[in-house]
Amino acid sequence: MNKTQPLLATVLVAAVALTGCGTSATASAPGQPEKLELRYQGSANNVSLPELAEDLGYFGQVKLKWVGNTISGPQDIQSAATDQTDFGGAFTGAVVKLIEAGAPVKAVINYYGSDDKTFLGFYVKEDSPIRTPRDLIGKKVAVNTVGANLEAVLDTWLLKNGLTQAETDQVQLVVLPPVNTEQALRNGQVDVGALNGILQDHAAASGGLRRLVSDVEAFGPYNGGPYVLRTDFIKKYPETSKIFVSAVAKAIEWERTTPREEVIARFTKIIQNRHRNESTDTLKYWKSVGITHGGLISDQDYTLWEGWLKQSGFIKSDKIDTKKLYTNEFNPYAGSK
Repeated sequence: MNKTQPLLATVLVAAVALTGCGTSATASAPGQPEKLELRYQGSANNVSLPELAEDLGYFGQVKLKWVGNTISGPQDIQSAATDQTDFGGAFTGAVVKLIEAGAPVKAVINYYGSDDKTFLGFYVKEDSPIRTPRDLIGKKVAVNTVGANLEAVLDTWLLKNGLTQAETDQVQLVVLPPVNTEQALRNGQVDVGALNGILQDHAAASGGLRRLVSDVEAFGPYNGGPYVLRTDFIKKYPETSKIFVSAVAKAIEWERTTPREEVIARFTKIIQNRHRNESTDTLKYWKSVGITHGGLISDQDYTLWEGWLKQSGFIKSDKIDTKKLYTNEFNPYAGSK
């Protein structure tokens, strides 16, 4: 299986002397944000938790500034690490890799995960001969990016089912935008397509595909990934950091407790109002936010992937040092479980 290259030194060098954009960090009254604008990358045809939080009014004075879209979690958190954006989100394992490489970021709240309603699935055509993990040797699997959640799930599942690392390396990952994966699978350009969320439900509803395995079937429900902030951002803008985390946590709980039809209607309105030439057709397949209470982070979110991270050479020791990876200090739901 293709592995990501070590992070370029320039990523780390650029992250050393970071300067914030927008409102300067002058002294402010307690509870007042020091920074009024947060730069971020979005996702086409989707509504992120920060976008929902802003629409619900949870950010107060703080506004989001969209700088473009991305389909790659590792790219998103590297952009945050190098001060191209103020926050970014990615698979937990990708966050570990970035921090292990020396990037000055810290996870502050989980924003996605898998449960019995919302999960990652690996699909083949209905008449495909692929039925077991061993059948994937030499086959092409479409993923949104390498070195992230889909690769970790697939790699861990293959090794768990008896394949050697050498055999696992023969499974070829093909990077495709998620919106193109279903068609590429149906056209025979890839043998397996990794799908999640509303794109997965749309593909399944269209028929002709068969799920090989899901991450929940392989590992059970889990939190998939957090948003990160730079450590210098947290130090310089503590109130803004608190507002960001609190707003996202409240948006998570809003999704968890609001009737599904109302959530979909809200998403539809947000996408239509931002005028980015997007489609709202797949929103009808939304099912759940997929993560636990308030997006709280735990050691288990990271230790689940220790074997994969060690096998892939992304951590030097056998155990992950979780203390340097995350904090729940800004989450209003900490201690309320």
